Amino acid sequence: MIKLSFHLIAAMMLALPALTAPSAHQDPEVAGYIQVDGGRIWYRMNGTEHLGKKPAIIMMHGGPGGTHRGNMPYVQLADTYPVILYDQLGTGNSDRPGDQKNWNVERFVAEIDHIRSALKLDEIIIAGHSWGGTLSAEYAVRSPKGLKAAILSSPLINTEQWIADNQAWIDALPQDVRDTIKMHEAAGTTDHPDYRAAEAEFYKRHMCRQDPCPGRQYRQDGPKGNGVMYETMWGPTEFFAPGTLKNYDVSARLENIAVPTLMVCGEYDEAAPKSCYKYAGMIKDSRTVIIPDAGHATMAENESLYIQTIRAFLKELDGTSVAKK
Repeated sequence: MIKLSFHLIAAMMLALPALTAPSAHQDPEVAGYIQVDGGRIWYRMNGTEHLGKKPAIIMMHGGPGGTHRGNMPYVQLADTYPVILYDQLGTGNSDRPGDQKNWNVERFVAEIDHIRSALKLDEIIIAGHSWGGTLSAEYAVRSPKGLKAAILSSPLINTEQWIADNQAWIDALPQDVRDTIKMHEAAGTTDHPDYRAAEAEFYKRHMCRQDPCPGRQYRQDGPKGNGVMYETMWGPTEFFAPGTLKNYDVSARLENIAVPTLMVCGEYDEAAPKSCYKYAGMIKDSRTVIIPDAGHATMAENESLYIQTIRAFLKELDGTSVAKK
């Protein structure tokens, strides 16, 4: 494992050639629907001129129940790699069959191979943020043919550890906020305005630390997420998870990841840095970057540094056998 400090990653970035990156707002070069188990998923692609020359980056959104819009900064990477964003089945622009039997890890992971098959992608780099990082890890541990690298951005790896890490963050909140959270979770009244106000206090520190939170330009006027999916699979808040993922854990299988892997987390992330370092340590060829003064919304809070971090990793891949095979 390689641990990269902020200063080291910054030095690596300074060594990169100056690039005129495409805008994150640009229209897709290709867009459409792909049939998967249960319905159709919508995708968009940029950087098509690099197909067959570079592995395609498939970037997965968070949630469960989020949309591709939060991942729009990745489109900037289309100057050097094909970049594919998509909405998972049941949310965003994709079909919404409403059948909860589709809401499971295995079926969501299977969407990746449907994308690869439909778009004829022999080589890919898998990337994902939060719940998307979960799917990235799940795919990578299976060592699929043609996988060249993985990017795990603030990933959910183990629900029990996630909740413990966030309880530690909660313990640092003012006493009245802590008491409100505890009382309403015990009473099952998480829809109470006081609980939602306490939730907002947590999010100001650990979801997005800037007010207003940057990145709204990517989400406004875009496809809507699926809140029912989020609450069913996860729960009412980021730090309370009674849903179907409550016992989720992929940590014991991380040692099976056989490709270079980048772990990116925020300094005050819900995916706590100490856990990100621990999980990266389970992966043979990994490197970890912590985005300073960022919460869970690392891509929104410091888009420039985040994308430069990804570029530095991709530049590193270009200098290894991984990119030459």
